[in-house]
Amino acid sequence: MSKKLENKVCIITGATSGMGKAIAESFSNEGAKLILSGRNVERGNALAEQLQHAVFVAGDVSEPGYNEKLVQSAIENFGQLDLLSLNAGMLGLGNVVDLPETLWHKTLNVNLSAIFYLCKNAIPFIQKSKGGAIVINTSIAAFKSFPNHPAYCASKAAAAALMKQMAVEYAPNIRINAICPGPVDTPFLWDSAKAFENPDSAVEDAKKATLMQRLGTPEDIAKLSLFLVSEDASWITGTAITIDGGILNS
Repeated sequence: MSKKLENKVCIITGATSGMGKAIAESFSNEGAKLILSGRNVERGNALAEQLQHAVFVAGDVSEPGYNEKLVQSAIENFGQLDLLSLNAGMLGLGNVVDLPETLWHKTLNVNLSAIFYLCKNAIPFIQKSKGGAIVINTSIAAFKSFPNHPAYCASKAAAAALMKQMAVEYAPNIRINAICPGPVDTPFLWDSAKAFENPDSAVEDAKKATLMQRLGTPEDIAKLSLFLVSEDASWITGTAITIDGGILNS
């Protein structure tokens, strides 16, 4: 049986931990060749060694030149580029009055501008692919506010809007979608809990608020991401799909 991503080349940002790492492992298992992006050199190199046909490129996605480097690495190593999985993110915690302007700008650069930078450089190559696809990892924060998360929520809502704009502009050659996770059990979630009134119970409270009565796992997110970049989702584009255990309906 052929693998779902055989002969596909994908850049994965945020690949060294959490959801991004699970996505990298899933895509690799389905035959994709990968350019792995992240800041942690030790974890990135270890993941590249673990997976088949994977190259790690260390750097900061908020830097335009680094995103150009990622695309160049895909072309130089594998001769093509078909898919993007965009997972890099930061929280930028603090209320509007107290949040430093530098942290506001950095959060928007990582969560929003980095998507623009990578897509700007990657799309001309993905347009040459048969079955090109982009999946942007946003958050239910695109639709819901959280205490002391103004930069995060604003950037995630903007990322979902950017996805819709690009889906219109680059159809039918490229399918572009967003996934909007709820509380997924990663270090990122536990860091987010620090901004809540009761940080010690915030994660457990989120778990209980889901209809499924559990936190999501990185593997849950990887399964949806794989579906969306594969031909199984060939008639899906311009859509933001929540994957949250039902918490937005609770």
